[in-house]
Amino acid sequence: MVVLAYYFPSFGIMQEPFSLEELANYGVSGIFFFYGLKLSIDKLKKGLANWKMHLVIQLTTFVLFPLIALLVKPLFKGADTENLWLGIFYLAALPSTVSSSVVMVSMANGNVPSAIFNASISSLIGLFMTPLWVGIFVAADTGGFDTQSIVIKLCLQVLLPLVIGLLLNKRLGWLADKHKTALKNFDQSIILVIIYTSFCKSFALNLFRHLSFIELILLMAGLLGLFFAVIIITRFIAKLLGFDMADTITVMFCGSKKSLVHGTVMSKVLFTQSIIIGIILLPLMVYHALQLIAASIMAQKFAKAQQ
Repeated sequence: MVVLAYYFPSFGIMQEPFSLEELANYGVSGIFFFYGLKLSIDKLKKGLANWKMHLVIQLTTFVLFPLIALLVKPLFKGADTENLWLGIFYLAALPSTVSSSVVMVSMANGNVPSAIFNASISSLIGLFMTPLWVGIFVAADTGGFDTQSIVIKLCLQVLLPLVIGLLLNKRLGWLADKHKTALKNFDQSIILVIIYTSFCKSFALNLFRHLSFIELILLMAGLLGLFFAVIIITRFIAKLLGFDMADTITVMFCGSKKSLVHGTVMSKVLFTQSIIIGIILLPLMVYHALQLIAASIMAQKFAKAQQ
């Protein structure tokens, strides 16, 4: 999608006769409606028992990550690198993944039910915490952050479809379970459209002209360092609190993940008028790839160690 956006940016920014951006806006609402339809309130209630572990994971996701991002902000000087930092901070403020967290925890013989619970809760908390972090810190750097319109759009485009889906869960939730593959393909299609249109804007305005190959390598190294820093910290905290190996694995894998799905769809709501949205999404896309590679290697090692 990024390559397509580079060579064919006009298709992503044109408004007539058909707008891909408008399609993405409707797609975002669809994603959150189906997410609500799949989410069982009864299952969430049952998962509350291991509250200490859940608290550690959520504090890691929504407090530790943003604090680390704020600590490295002085390293990013100049307009271009500051935009890159905004992307890193946005990444840090996002909720955990759902599918990959559960898969990795399962591979490593961790606590799968708790992983499912935390992934679901993280997604819900992220609907409030991500806009809060963005509103407090990103707005100060970008300027022109219209809080009122963002809140209205968040309610109409995200929260309302989610609540409607939740209310219909008991009656129609079975449909979401039955068509999991189709819904997953729908999610991925909308994400690809959002990524394409976002990078079309940035390429059309030539916003990546000052980002060198060396800076891209440094970004990758820095994000990999962020991943392992969180892994080390969460493992230390888990041991300090006396968690067993299964719970320690769950804390490490759920606490270190960031959601590409939520990051892309929330960017459509939070950065609607921003011309730097492609740059903001770049760290998220890099981190997403790195976390999958690093976590899969770690999961295999944990699994072998327990054999």
